[in-house]
Amino acid sequence: MVPLKRIFGFSLSMVMATAVLGQATAGPVTGKSRAEWKKEYVRPAETPFPEDNPYSKPKAELGHKLFFDPRLSGNNYISCGTCHNPSFAWGDGLPKGIGNAMTVLGRRTPTILNLAWADSLMWDGRFDTLEEQALGPMAAAVEMNQQMDQVVGELQEVPEYRALFNISFPGSGITIENIAKAIATYERTVVSGVAPFDRWIAGDEDAISVSAKRGFDLFNGKANCVACHSGWNFTDGSFHDIGLGDKDIGRGKELPGVKMMQHAFKTPTLRNVVERAPYMHDGTLKNLYSVVRHYNDAGVSRPSRSQKIFPLKLTDAEMDDLVSFMKTLSSDDTHVVLPRLPAVDQSLAGSIKGVAPAAGGGQAVPSKSAKTCGGGFMHWVSCNQ
Repeated sequence: MVPLKRIFGFSLSMVMATAVLGQATAGPVTGKSRAEWKKEYVRPAETPFPEDNPYSKPKAELGHKLFFDPRLSGNNYISCGTCHNPSFAWGDGLPKGIGNAMTVLGRRTPTILNLAWADSLMWDGRFDTLEEQALGPMAAAVEMNQQMDQVVGELQEVPEYRALFNISFPGSGITIENIAKAIATYERTVVSGVAPFDRWIAGDEDAISVSAKRGFDLFNGKANCVACHSGWNFTDGSFHDIGLGDKDIGRGKELPGVKMMQHAFKTPTLRNVVERAPYMHDGTLKNLYSVVRHYNDAGVSRPSRSQKIFPLKLTDAEMDDLVSFMKTLSSDDTHVVLPRLPAVDQSLAGSIKGVAPAAGGGQAVPSKSAKTCGGGFMHWVSCNQ
């Protein structure tokens, strides 16, 4: 039997809690007052980190550098931050991601916001942890196209990285596992800030508009959005077929024998959602009004479509109120400063290896036999050239 966590993306206790709230079957959730619903959306006080990869400031700072370092890709021009751009709420603003050699990928780039609270990662949930997810795109030929058996050696050639890894991981230094742990630690610090919605939850009645308040009521009532977008992070962490018309079967590829997982995709957070257009795994819905209209119509009817998806019969005014509410979830986060990346080895032995193609110096050609010629200003040119 396939464990429930592998199917839904969360634990049995969460499944039971969902059923208690009345979200397991079709029909909107009812019976709670606005004040009662507001209690469901209080922000957590702390960010969780796993026991086998606890937080440390040096490790997070190292992960910050690695996240934005294009040298982690095979061709040295794609970093994690290339696709997960903080200016687009940690997406890329494109309908489909762009990978190695300008390859158009099959799905839209998901945000990394608030992944400290997530598991079963990616649109199809194929990675269980952030540590696994950090390595996946690096190794994928169509994404970062890095040869994982070489990346450790490449980072070893950068003196500052050797020092930084030794500080963060005493006794083990630069390893594939530690690269993943550092990046995952940094990603867990990427948390959406306090939004107007949070100020309203905390008691400031003027923080959001009357229209947005009506949208909140619809979100938890007639529109039934809360059935999947629940809690402070506005996601149940699970997978649903929401009736999109493309042929991508999503989690169904991971769980081919589970009918309800065919065409099912991870429920994304709605935090900072305004900045992350276009929407859905296929990037086909260009704005939030298109998203609300899709749910109002319920999309494609098929055996795998979630029971939580059904025609909503919302009026135009109600759809406007829903969008007004979702706009209150955007926070004015601290601007992300790009890190200073460690310099390549500037010693005589290091510099005869050439430079990366991305730096405009042509193909790097390591040579153990190369010698210096022509004095100090020519020490990168071998004598036989």
